[in-house]
Amino acid sequence: MTDEKQKTETKMEEKIEDNQNRGSAPPMNKEKVKETPKIAKKPKTEAFVNSFNAHLSYKTSGAVCRFIVGKDIDTAIEDLELVARGKKVVPMKGEIPHKHGKGIMAGRYPKYAAEHFITLLKTLAGNANVNNIEEPVIVEAFANIGERPFGRFGAVRRKRAHIKIIAKSKIKNKKLETKK
Repeated sequence: MTDEKQKTETKMEEKIEDNQNRGSAPPMNKEKVKETPKIAKKPKTEAFVNSFNAHLSYKTSGAVCRFIVGKDIDTAIEDLELVARGKKVVPMKGEIPHKHGKGIMAGRYPKYAAEHFITLLKTLAGNANVNNIEEPVIVEAFANIGERPFGRFGAVRRKRAHIKIIAKSKIKNKKLETKK
């Protein structure tokens, strides 16, 4: 009787192996499986935010970009809030009226652009926080001309701008400046 039990057990084991071999994955042996080494993630050195086809003029968004470069995110937000309230002037190029103040030749108060940039800078601060960047400083901010769709009834082309803002750690920027 024991021989018959052994035969039935071996047949059952063969059936199980056949079923495993028919599947997409080969049968797994716990002894042969190797542990994959864990790869350490490379720490991110910068945070950035993009805004595509923002409903802003390319000229005003470029002026605001030049206005915020070199500032840390919190002071840039404070300055843009003052611009939105009409208390601080954004320097601009071109034939724009002169403003009273500290050496500003020409400028305006682009309220709508300042509000849009405030939301972008708050997003940038969150990205910098997630990437563990300490004391983020705006290193690059630039605007490009976006798509120019026709307005209602097709008479006028609307203004659009692509905006990109990049922030890096203030500590690492100091190290790079000392090496140069």
